[in-house]
Amino acid sequence: MVDFEWLVEGETRPIQTTKPLWAKYRAKAAAEPPPKERFQIDRTLPVRIVQDNPIYAGLIEEMDNATGRVLKKLDELGLASNTIVVLTGDNGGVVSGDSFSSSQLPYRGGKGRQWEGGTRVPVYIRAPGITTPGSACDTPVIGIDYFPTLLQLAGVTNSPKQIVDGVSLVPLLKGSKISPRPLFWHYPHYGNQGGEPSSIIRSGDWKLIHYWEDGRNELYNLAADIGEQHNLAAMETKRADDLWTQLQAWLKSNGAKFPQPNPDYKPAWAEQSRQAALKQKANLEKQHAQFLNPNWQPDPTWWKSQQTAD
Repeated sequence: MVDFEWLVEGETRPIQTTKPLWAKYRAKAAAEPPPKERFQIDRTLPVRIVQDNPIYAGLIEEMDNATGRVLKKLDELGLASNTIVVLTGDNGGVVSGDSFSSSQLPYRGGKGRQWEGGTRVPVYIRAPGITTPGSACDTPVIGIDYFPTLLQLAGVTNSPKQIVDGVSLVPLLKGSKISPRPLFWHYPHYGNQGGEPSSIIRSGDWKLIHYWEDGRNELYNLAADIGEQHNLAAMETKRADDLWTQLQAWLKSNGAKFPQPNPDYKPAWAEQSRQAALKQKANLEKQHAQFLNPNWQPDPTWWKSQQTAD
């Protein structure tokens, strides 16, 4: 593993954005017809449904450029031929909570949410001598697969005492296949992005979400409904029951912990939360519209990007 700070020769400026990049993407967004609204309330909180945030766009370009500098430095140091590069994310884009930065449409939700916008992320892997430049794969994989993958790529034998949850992705990197398997998620708590206590199983094109608040299930066919708008649990009862049985077995086998009812809960809180979300949406509409104001700026130095060194 190469230290990032050393690799880019001590450059430690935060990956935010700069005034020129903001201006570039502000002009692009301002050229489009203004949206009637940038946010909609999805269950718990407002979520961004328009991708016209020039701050976030500049941040993404900054990240792209930083990745390019790392790859270039690997070439300059003669390390590219024996260095594995993995670029991915631990969650979907921030559509709510935090900074309400982006939209994941056509995927529903985002970071901290139980739908595809929260769990589906890009994965780039460059393994010299294994991967073919420009190749792509549409087999669903999950974060626990990185450990056995990197072990195999590095030629390291796993300790017999070490429990390995995932599978090696090396066959996929070589253009082959891995055995079909269900994927599981367990999120037994609330989140500041509006996520609800839930557990998920995906098997093939089918995805079942179980909600721990009231015990209901949602069932989606991702091949036909990537936006997860049509809950088929009441129509596909046998399939839903089968997936729920598999999910329960997996949770039990892993000793999963579950949320417990709050003895102090008051039904009036639901309406209070709804009203708070409506107020927040109104404030967000005003705030994010200002990001396209030609005179907008976050602070005098644009997150220190215009700060000169003494």
